[in-house]
Amino acid sequence: MKKILLITAICLFGYVVESNAQAGLRLGIKGGLNFANFNSDFDTDAKTGYHAGVFATLKFTKLAVQPEVIFSKQGAKLDINGSELESNYSYINIPVIAKLYLLGGLNLQLGPQFGFLASAEQVYDGVEEDVKKQLKGSEVSLGLGAGWDLPFGLTVDARYNLGLSDINDTGDSSAEAKNQVFQVSVGYRLFELGN
Repeated sequence: MKKILLITAICLFGYVVESNAQAGLRLGIKGGLNFANFNSDFDTDAKTGYHAGVFATLKFTKLAVQPEVIFSKQGAKLDINGSELESNYSYINIPVIAKLYLLGGLNLQLGPQFGFLASAEQVYDGVEEDVKKQLKGSEVSLGLGAGWDLPFGLTVDARYNLGLSDINDTGDSSAEAKNQVFQVSVGYRLFELGN
């Protein structure tokens, strides 16, 4: 299912590029804060992290498609008998976001995000353990948000990524967890081609 979604998104992006030669292409960098947590049966607390990466925006009149490649620090915290278990996960995320421009640079955002696990550690009572083998190598999320593209190249976004797939690979259905990440980003368009 994940491969089908990724292939569909890539084909859609290619079709849009080919059929709309008049579209403007903008390339840039972005970064910001993550407020990450898990959607699970456990009462976890949010963990602050960061994200940084690149984006390409293919803008038409009121619609744009924005694929990104983002390094993202995620995870959560859990209190176990007065001691904290901290999950520190790193992902390479590839969102493919549709942007609908409402007024000027103000836009609404929606699209899939494909996450690929780069590293995973848990820290409990000062002991760090590599848990990457206990997690799935990829996950799918749905990104919902809003942004503002300023005329001088600066972009500001707020996006919520709702995990759609279980990240645990333990086979225990009671340990199911899905990523939830609220992101606040600032970006800068490095250059623009076309419109």
